[in-house]
Amino acid sequence: MKTPVHLNALRAFEASARHQSFSLAAEELNVTPAAVGQLVRSLEEVIGFPLFHRSNNRRAALVLTEPALRALPDIRMGFQSLNLGMTLLREGATNGILNVTVSPAFAAKWLLPRIEDFQHKWPDIDVRLETSLKLMDFTAQGMDVGIRYGLGQWEGLKAECLMSEEVFPVCAPSLISVNPAINCLTGVTEQTLIHDLSMEQHKDFITWDRWLRRFNVQSIARKPALRINNSAAVLQAAIDGHGIALARSIMVDDDIKSGRLIRLCPDVSLTSPLSYYLVYRPGCDSLPKIANFRAWIIEQAQAFNHAINPGNLSSKIEPL
Repeated sequence: MKTPVHLNALRAFEASARHQSFSLAAEELNVTPAAVGQLVRSLEEVIGFPLFHRSNNRRAALVLTEPALRALPDIRMGFQSLNLGMTLLREGATNGILNVTVSPAFAAKWLLPRIEDFQHKWPDIDVRLETSLKLMDFTAQGMDVGIRYGLGQWEGLKAECLMSEEVFPVCAPSLISVNPAINCLTGVTEQTLIHDLSMEQHKDFITWDRWLRRFNVQSIARKPALRINNSAAVLQAAIDGHGIALARSIMVDDDIKSGRLIRLCPDVSLTSPLSYYLVYRPGCDSLPKIANFRAWIIEQAQAFNHAINPGNLSSKIEPL
């Protein structure tokens, strides 16, 4: 196997192309902008053509030449493979830190109530949760595994479906006790609706408007609505009696079992096109700590799926 040369120059080029800036690349590589520029020029001398279109405006973003654009994906893939190789060398033991990226709501409502079981089975693995709605760069930010909500397609990651879910309205017991009429499709729209904005940018996320239209309920009452960008906070607002929330079955399961919330319109159900996926970089599932977490969370998801048994619902509508 022929060993690649000019690795430092290639690193400088890849970082400069990603940031569109020698200065930002220098910050990442912990060198000076002049050093980055010199490394890029040395690479240009070797290959015989420029990698960036030069501009007299130093503040202008770097623009790749056509040959550089064609080569960049393979160079980037090469560095990802090198990083993966170093990860496999470094983290071959069963102990250490497991970095997990997950949404704040999923962590609070589903993962944290179960994580003690994983810690009991694997006491030498420290679990570090990164709770964020932003999609993390696994390589750059050192993530091992993640739980993502979507269609199962994320570039550079392998995805395994854990759980699908249904979407239905819920409210506090106190709300339905004073107004039993809300337990039907038309009654729901007469109340304050609590909207979940956490995934509103996703075209397949089921909103109140889509849910009601699916059941031919055309009008939403013009009462003041409550809009929240955190799914757990949406459910808490419903628990506190502020209105009716459109709940996701996985998130709301414990609240219904405990009696904090009541499911409305039990004769109808809508399956979400989005599901929960375990994600990790290809090849990393052989690492012991990732393999242990993968086996554990798949077991937990299967047990949960069996327990809720959505087939008992009297009327189930498939995804939009």
